[in-house]
Amino acid sequence: MNCHQSETAVNGVKPRKRVALLGMPNAGKSTLFNRITGASAFVGNWPGITVDLLQANVNVNGEAIEFVDLPGIYDLNGFSEDEKVVQQFLNKFAVNFIIIVLNATQIDRQIRLALQIKALGFPAIILLNMADEAKHYGVQIEVDELSQRLAMPTFLMSAKYGKGYGRAYQEIVRQLTTEKPSFQIKNLNEQLLENGSILPLEIEAILAGIVVMPSNFARTFTAKFDSILLHPIFGLPLFFLGMFLVFQLVWNVGLPSMDLMSYITTWIQNFILEPILKVFPLLIQNFVINGIWNGLATVASFVPLIVLFFIVMAISEDSGYLSRAAYLMDALMGSLGLDGRSFVLQMMGFGCNVSALMGTRIMRSKALRLLTMLTITFSLCSARLQVFIFIIAATFPNQNGATVLFSLYILSFIAALGAAFILKGQFPNQEPFVLELPPYRFPTLKQVIMRGWGEVMHFIKRASGFIVFGCVAVWFLTNLPLGATGLNTFGGQLGQFLSPIMQPIGIDPYLTLSLVFGFIAKEVVVGALPVIYGMNADNLTQYITDTVTWTQAYSFCIFCLLYTPCLTTLATLFNESKSWKYAAFSVVFSAVFAWVISFIFYQGSLLLSL
Repeated sequence: MNCHQSETAVNGVKPRKRVALLGMPNAGKSTLFNRITGASAFVGNWPGITVDLLQANVNVNGEAIEFVDLPGIYDLNGFSEDEKVVQQFLNKFAVNFIIIVLNATQIDRQIRLALQIKALGFPAIILLNMADEAKHYGVQIEVDELSQRLAMPTFLMSAKYGKGYGRAYQEIVRQLTTEKPSFQIKNLNEQLLENGSILPLEIEAILAGIVVMPSNFARTFTAKFDSILLHPIFGLPLFFLGMFLVFQLVWNVGLPSMDLMSYITTWIQNFILEPILKVFPLLIQNFVINGIWNGLATVASFVPLIVLFFIVMAISEDSGYLSRAAYLMDALMGSLGLDGRSFVLQMMGFGCNVSALMGTRIMRSKALRLLTMLTITFSLCSARLQVFIFIIAATFPNQNGATVLFSLYILSFIAALGAAFILKGQFPNQEPFVLELPPYRFPTLKQVIMRGWGEVMHFIKRASGFIVFGCVAVWFLTNLPLGATGLNTFGGQLGQFLSPIMQPIGIDPYLTLSLVFGFIAKEVVVGALPVIYGMNADNLTQYITDTVTWTQAYSFCIFCLLYTPCLTTLATLFNESKSWKYAAFSVVFSAVFAWVISFIFYQGSLLLSL
């Protein structure tokens, strides 16, 4: 097998043991990885690997063990980018053993991956996941006999509910505490070519007599729902109706929660901050209250709304419905040079554009990836959601707020599709779209809470640093030179300098300045507004109501939705494309595109009002 020991002591210290998780898409590998590693996972950069991989250091019997979550693949002998990543990893980095995660309901199709690992000589264990679904569908597996035939430890479990996890984890610990070298294969591609062809001959013999796969499944819950939700006529309208209801929920439940947070932050300012700051000069008081606190307090008021939004999105994604959305949209997306996965990733971008951009790694075609990444930057991310809710609440009647917000969601799709139509000739794609629809699954309460909590904590950690930096920078620009006020400050002068560009789309110098700092992070737009205007959130809302028309407000929202990606998104665009030219093009294209669409809306509205 040309598999060799690669564990070498450096200065008498053995390298850290490493475990790799491998499996097909939708087999539950990431769920298992999260169960093993808890909240300790982070994105690691691996030299020689084209993408970053999720990894975690886990304490096992007092020893730090490195767990690596490899991309989901269908075949170790394939040529897609994700399959190449797995090949590169196994070729370049030693592992002590591999955890192969297979979907028990599809063991007849997925066992091939385990046989490939076995043929290559890697030490491995097999976890047959989704045991609960297998039982529901009538799949029967004699696990002990299968383990003997494969000569690999094999366990039936449910990573979602934890059933069978204890026994599987004990085997993982046993493997790690057994003294044996780590392995890697230097000529992996040659070994794959040599061993790949013999595998189909083994599968039937291995499964014969010990695996029962029902020849004709009964009409299941999934099939009944799919007959409605994937209906060729009603499927898409039902999908958009569902998303409209999501935004109704976010608006009608999330918005009142902002009032509670606003009350809390106002109480902190009045009874804690201001009494403490009284002993300091007025300039210091102004800096702390207007330069830092008002911006942070305004953003903090949106946290309950963001929590609600992430929970709803987690339920939609984990239930399997987003895969159906990809199926429904594939024909339309295909005509624009994209495919159904592009649509799903745009929806994932509602949480954060960054994670959606990283999700494009599942695409085999580089051209498809690049075009999809450009369209993802138009997704209505949670940071933009804050901006829109703040502006809409101030300029539109409350009963229309959810509808206006939903219209921006629709506009984000239309803009993405329009951009794809304009640019598809520059990114030709011939990759076929293969999609496997998982059964509908009810996410557990723990899954939803952990997913929502993790996303929110990531949002807070990411946003807080940017907001403090942005608010401080805005305060200096709006308070210098000393003694200057309004448009005479550096910030006012910058807004006036950009006025010839922004005035035709209805955006005044003050709002322009907030958009400038939105380039750092879109959360800064909301945090910067109280600093720019020198008001707390309540007074600012009333001022916006009195001075900004609904056409100006909507034009501002359009521009904020479509214009230049934030710094983190831009950095991700570069990391994923490995091209500064591509990243720079995305900045210029999105800015021009945003201005044109805002101009058409604003000037068209003025003409219609004559």
